[in-house]
Amino acid sequence: MTDKEMDSLKEKANVLIEALPYIQRFNRKIIVVKYGGSAMVDEELKRNVIKDVTLLKLVGFKPIIVHGGGKEISKWVERSGMEPKFINGLRVTDAATMEIAEMVLGKVGKQLVSLVEELGVKAISISGKDGKMLTCTKKLSNGEDIGFVGEVETVDPKILFDLIEKDYLPIVSPIGLDEKFQSYNINADDAACAIARAVKAEKLAFLTDIEGVYKDPKDPSTLISELRIGEAKELIGNGNIGGGMLPKLNNCIDAIVNGVSRVHILDGRILHCLLLEIFTNKGIGTAILNDEDMKFYTE
Repeated sequence: MTDKEMDSLKEKANVLIEALPYIQRFNRKIIVVKYGGSAMVDEELKRNVIKDVTLLKLVGFKPIIVHGGGKEISKWVERSGMEPKFINGLRVTDAATMEIAEMVLGKVGKQLVSLVEELGVKAISISGKDGKMLTCTKKLSNGEDIGFVGEVETVDPKILFDLIEKDYLPIVSPIGLDEKFQSYNINADDAACAIARAVKAEKLAFLTDIEGVYKDPKDPSTLISELRIGEAKELIGNGNIGGGMLPKLNNCIDAIVNGVSRVHILDGRILHCLLLEIFTNKGIGTAILNDEDMKFYTE
């Protein structure tokens, strides 16, 4: 064996040793992964995200995937001869669009099941309607009716606990029911946050198309590795956070306040972003935690 080959093996061993304390710390803990953005469109990224989540399960985590499908829904809305419409970033969802959304999200869930099961792990795709897991009310956009868009009111996590106990990896599409059993499309970030709160997840990870939270959104060098709730509120109050990051960061704060231990915002376009964030001493995204919690990463 050459010195170069030996150095390569030692480097692999060092990686495993670095991951060990994180594996020990989060063994048998629930992690909710909100899966969306470019990582759902690019086939290589998609397979690597699923590999990451499957590895988390195989080393002792209890992952739950909550997926979106916005780009795919828009594609099928256009194929049906309609034009996708959005108000304040929320999809206007009439009855025809609702039917398409439910069909597409179901299809996406089954595709993800296939990818997981190719890797030897059992998975089941469900929607928030199953077991009446997600109960919702109509969500308005600044007082404007945007159709069958739901606001999560309650979460019954029993079906998730049952699946996890039977060694399945649950894959959830964000469709819910109101009290009259009408179906509603739910923003995947909102659904993931509500589910993470209900199962008291140790971690909630958002896969996005940006690196994380910046002090200055125009300067990539200002990426924040760790962000306390107080600091996050200050950034929001100062107007430093805008666009799609604003509701996402508010969801993160809400999750932490309601019992989720850690929230991570990651760039899903980076191969193995979940593993790099969770198992290394210096993560690649932004970790959000309680003001009183100890430092998450070690130097």
